[in-house]
Order: sequence, then C-alpha cells, then structure tokens
Amino acid sequence: MRFIAITCALLAALMLGACAGEDEAETHRARAHEAGARPTVVVGSKTFTESVILAETLAQLAREGGADARHRSDLGGTRVLFEGLRRGDIDAYPEYTGTIRYELLVNLNIETDEELAPALEAMGLRMTEPLGFNNTYAIGMTEARAEELGITRISDLRDHPGLVIGFSNEFMDRADGWPALRDAYGLPHRRVSGVDHDLAYRGLVGGSIDVMDLYATDAEIAYYGLRVIEDDRSHFPRYDAVILHRADLGERAPGVVRAWSRLAGTLDEASMSALNERAKIGREAEALVAQSFIAESFGVETEVFVEGLWGGLWRTTREQLVLVGVSLGLAVVVAVPLGLFAARVPRVQQPVLGVVGVFQTIPALAMLVLLIPVFGLTPEAAIAALFLYSLLPIVRNTHAGIVGIAPDVRESARALGLRPWFVILRIELPMALPMILAGIKTAAVINIGTATLAALIGAGGYGQPILTGIRLDDFSLILRGAIPAAAMALAAQGLLDLVERAAVPRGLRA
Repeated sequence: MRFIAITCALLAALMLGACAGEDEAETHRARAHEAGARPTVVVGSKTFTESVILAETLAQLAREGGADARHRSDLGGTRVLFEGLRRGDIDAYPEYTGTIRYELLVNLNIETDEELAPALEAMGLRMTEPLGFNNTYAIGMTEARAEELGITRISDLRDHPGLVIGFSNEFMDRADGWPALRDAYGLPHRRVSGVDHDLAYRGLVGGSIDVMDLYATDAEIAYYGLRVIEDDRSHFPRYDAVILHRADLGERAPGVVRAWSRLAGTLDEASMSALNERAKIGREAEALVAQSFIAESFGVETEVFVEGLWGGLWRTTREQLVLVGVSLGLAVVVAVPLGLFAARVPRVQQPVLGVVGVFQTIPALAMLVLLIPVFGLTPEAAIAALFLYSLLPIVRNTHAGIVGIAPDVRESARALGLRPWFVILRIELPMALPMILAGIKTAAVINIGTATLAALIGAGGYGQPILTGIRLDDFSLILRGAIPAAAMALAAQGLLDLVERAAVPRGLRA
C-alpha cells in the first residue's frame, strides 16, 4: 500500500497550484457578483506592441463606460483572435481593414471597405469607424544596405535575387502577403524565410537579413533609421485601424460602445508611432501609455495597475502550477493504468503506444490551435494539450516496467494462488515503480517547458513574460520567464527524487 499512498501524495502536491488558482478565480467571481449590474467586457490583443496599447486603451475606456473590463494581451496571431471573438472568448480587439478584407474574409472577395460592415454583421460582429491611421504593410532595408545597392523601390529588388529576406510568419502565408507581393512584382527571390517580426529587426540591423516587412507605424523605423522602400505599384491596400467587437455588446454594454466611438479619427500615423515608441523604445508600460493618451485626448483620468516584479512572478508561478499540476496529475491517473493495460494485454500494446506516440509528434503550437475550437482561448485548452504530451513517457515507461518483470516472479505468484489484482498492486507496480517515476520525471520536465507556449492563447504562466520580452526586445523580461521555468523543472525533478526514495524499496532502486 506504500505505492498507493505515495502516489496520492504526489498527486496532492501536483494539484496544490491548481487549488490556489481556483481560490483566486473564486474570489474574482465573488467580486464580480458584488459589482452588480456592471457588465464584463474582455478585450484581446495580438502579439505586437501597437495592438497591446490599443487594447489597453479600449479596456480603460470600457471601465469608464460602466463595465468591468479585462485585457487579455499577446493572444497570438490574427486568426486566433478572430476565432476567439466569434466564439465569445473575447468581446473586442483592434484590427485593420486590409487584414479583414484580405485575410479574415478573403473567401468573400470583398472589393471595398464599405462592404465589410454587412459581411461582419452576418457573422454577429461589428466594426467601428476608423481610428484615424493607416498602418499599412511596407518593405524596408537599412539605409546603408539600400544605398549600397541603389534600391529605392520594391521593383528594384528584382535586380538583386540573392538578397536574404525575412518576413513575419503571418506575412509569409497571408493572401495580401509574400505570395501576392512576389506575383505582383515578379520577384525571383528564393532565400525567403519566416521570422518573428520583432526579432527580424535585430536580424536586419545585425546584417543576417537584408529585407523585411514593416508596419508603417513601427517605432523601430525611425529608431534604426530604416529606409521604407516605395511601393511603386501600389500593391498594399489601406490598413485603417478599427475595433472589431461582438454585435451583442451594444445591448450588453451600450456605454462601452459609446466610449469606444470617441476614438474615431483621434490617431494619425505620427501619433500612433509616437505611442509605440514610448512603449517599445522608452520601455514605458502599455497601460501607462494608454492612460496618458486618454487623458490628453479626452481629459479623462483612468486608473491603471502596473504589476511589480514580485507580484508578476507570483502570478505567473501560480498560473504555471495550475497548467503543470492539473495536466501532469491527470496524465499520471490515465497513463499508468493505460501502460499497465498495454503490458498485460499484448494485442493492444501497439495501438496504445502508437496513439500516445502520435500525440507527441504534433508540434505544440499546432496542438494548441487545434484545441481552440473545443475549449476556446482558455487555460483548459493548454491543460488538454499538456495532458496529451505527458502521456507517452508515462505510458511507455509503465509498459516497459511491467513487461520487464522476470517471468518467474509471476509464476511464483500464481503458484501461491495470489489474486491478479493483488499481484498487480503488491508485486508488479512496486517493482515497476522506478521506471514509472522515471517516465513521470520526463513528462514533468517536458510539461514545464511546453507550458510556456500556453501564453499564446492567454493561459498565462511563465510564457507571458517571455512573449512580452521578445516583443519589447527586453532580455530581462525573457529571463523572468526562462529562469523560473528552469527552476521549476529542477524542483519537480527533486520532488520526484524524494518520492522515489520514499516509495521504492531500497533493493529496487537504480
């Protein structure tokens, strides 16, 4: 019975973080209930600074409009946010007319921006009036490299097929992105790769790439003195910034929609670029940038909370514990019996190991996206993905541990007339426990590292500061996520070593 007791203790430890997170969630729900009739509005943003600033502005104005507003930042790419909006995981997010036409509604062949409103309305969505600036795509190079090659127009790129091009991953596959640009200008380049937009600036300045895509309001354009190459065939359409929101928001929170309507025409390209510069170059918190913009534009003083170092570390640690604790705990409960079943019933061995092996081959980001239609932009989607990734090492090691038991041990048990379940609980599992715990250790380390990707769908954890650090080119923020994640992996390894010493008889230890 020692094995069962130790296993229960392990699961209790794994669930500790989940309990803390649930207590926090329960407190939040209680406060929301006490707030009475104030509607709840969830605003999302993409993983680039301008979107975060605009979404923070929407959240603060929503509070002034009589709602309890929450901003879920850095929620991945365009499709993730749009599907989250349609599902109701979020109520609004900043978007651009060109992206709506050529990426989100490309199958409808919409020819003008005036046709967007009825098309969105049919999907239960609405679009505000433009905010005032056109954040169009552009192609850029360093001034020195462009001057060296005599490049001033996109057409000039045809004469330099050996240039190394690094486009943002989304731009590589968009209908208005690289394929269309290549065809419109007849560009012969083959050394074209997808790279994170913020990291591409480092590559461009460092000389590892020659050409990249720009957003017209990027603060880095002026900061690095880049040359924006002329779009001499007017390929790129207008990308007027708007707010996409659910149609029912006007009924649930009319004050919020009225507050957002005040943003129409208040921002031009220079103003938006200046806000981006304050956050991206000046390292000012996006919430404070949005707060000062609202105060200057509308004379409204909003309240914001900027999380400190230790408060942020505690929050992300708690979120990481929930993700890892729940997913790994469930995996142990499911995988150990599954591995035992595969070991004792040979005909199911290959199907069981094959299925859990397939889960392990699916890229983590793809797994998260595949689970969004089922769970939405929630921690449950991340927990489900982590659970599936944790199965293989535990199932395989459990199977190997049981199969590796010497046949004469089982023969002796049968000769003594011991019942099958007694043999499993008191002989086979204790003898296989070192292998089982080795599988759990492997799963735990994989789980903790993979959990950082959960931030891409708003599930939090140590991935949140890592994503923000990449976006802001802030190495210290990246370390705030990377170092605690490594420390948690070491702590999990140490905890499981202690469990092994307590649960495994001395003679069975490796």
